[in-house]
Formats: sequence, C-alpha cells, structure tokens
Amino acid sequence: MSGAERILVTGATGNVGRLVVDELLAAGATAVRALTNDPAKAGLPDSVDVVEGYLGRLETMRAALEGVDVLYLAPLPRTVVEVAALAAKAGVRRIVDLSASGADAEAAGDREGWHYYAVEHAVEESGIAWTHLRPGEFMTNATMWAGQIRAGDVVRDAHAEASTAPIALVDIAAVAARALLDDRYVGAKLTMTGPEAITRAEMVVAIGAALGREVRYEELTHEQAVEEMKAVMGEYSAWYYEGMDELARHPMPVSLVVEDVTGNPGTPFATWAVENAGLFR
Repeated sequence: MSGAERILVTGATGNVGRLVVDELLAAGATAVRALTNDPAKAGLPDSVDVVEGYLGRLETMRAALEGVDVLYLAPLPRTVVEVAALAAKAGVRRIVDLSASGADAEAAGDREGWHYYAVEHAVEESGIAWTHLRPGEFMTNATMWAGQIRAGDVVRDAHAEASTAPIALVDIAAVAARALLDDRYVGAKLTMTGPEAITRAEMVVAIGAALGREVRYEELTHEQAVEEMKAVMGEYSAWYYEGMDELARHPMPVSLVVEDVTGNPGTPFATWAVENAGLFR
C-alpha cells in the first residue's frame, strides 16, 4: 500500500495499540490516526493525528473513521458488529483485527474463544478485506507472579511443566504494522507465538536470573491455584488453569509467523524478563 494511505489505530494508548503506532511510524507510515479516550494525556508523537473516541462509544466512531483506508481493530465484541458496519460505510478497505489463537469456529463454544471469534466473524461479515492476528499467551501474563516475586523467592502456582511459547507485545505490534502496511496478508489468520517453547517453571527461573537471584517454583494443586488466583483473575481463573492443564499434556507448538512476517525471530522470554525486570523488583 502507499505510505500516504490513512491508518486508524483503535485502542492507541493500550498495551498493544500504542506499540502498533510506534511500529507504523518506524516503518515510515505518514498518515497514522490514533483513537484514544483522552488525547491530552495520550503522549503520542506530534506526527500522529490524535482523535478522541472509543470503540464502545459508537457516536465517536463516524468522525474517527472519516477518510480512513486501513483499520487496526482492538477487540471489543459488544460493539464490533456496529463498528465494522460503520467502517464499511466510511469506505475502509482493510481491517487488521487483534484476535487470539483460540478464535477458531470450533472453539466458539468456549467463553474466551467466543470473545475473539465474535470479533473475527463480525469483521468478515462486514465485507471488508481482513487479516486476523492470533497471538498466543502474552509474556506480560507472567506479571501474575509479580507480587510473590517481590515478596520472596518462591512462586506458588500449578502446572509447572505446562509449556507455552509466550509472545512479547512488541512482536505482536510489529506483525500488526506489517499487515496494516502490506495487503499481501489479506485473508490470513496469523497465529503467532514467541520463538521458543518454555515451561512455567523455566519462566520463573528466567525472571529470577533477570533479577540476579534464585526464584523457585512451588507446585500447587490445580484446585489450589484456581482458588488463589481468583484475586488476580477473577472469574477467568478456572478457565486459565484448564488451559494450563491442557498445555502440560499437549505443549503449544512454536509458530514462525513473527519471523516470516518481520524477518525477526521475535523476543526470547529471558530477554523480555531482563527488559522488564522492574515489573518484578
């Protein structure tokens, strides 16, 4: 696509959206519009066209979509049908949506899978050309242990041998930017992971190494972990640990999508841990 085509990034001050803005600018995009609830506090570069709005406030979306060619769509199922329809009416030609690896139709019966399936389905039904971004577990999920690591040298959790291939948010954003700038990914479901498989126990060791001390993993039962993590995860605690139980028996395969799309194999967990040690210190 031409660098002059206008790209709207929704959720532009969120964990992924903010990084998408940075990646677009670094790639040379010259017409980036950012949607945020509070432009005055957004802290976005002067070259970005910052507009006030939110996917959940549909009355703000018509103006935000005006003149937009390509849309980065943060996941908000409750308004996605209406937003996709407004995008089609505004003449948006492509949508790159943030989904998840569990968004396949066969997973739609699962509560979390349905959350993302609803987004993908609405985008496809809009008639606009689409790309679905399907990351697996975020590396930032490891911050669920931050309180325990700040307090001592033991992480108490279940399923120590559950093996995932967690992905750094910056790598999701890098893939998103390339999909926004290049129509070769139209119709693609980009399932992406980090560059390596790693167990939960190994993740804790890596965080300890980043902090310069030894942190060990103390195994809880599945039921104990579900109960203890309700304080952090609320109603999603049971769903999360069901997934961890599955990953202990069937490790997540590593995807090469990040490397294929960006030319970079992505961020290893140990590197992320060093870069984000302050979250645990």
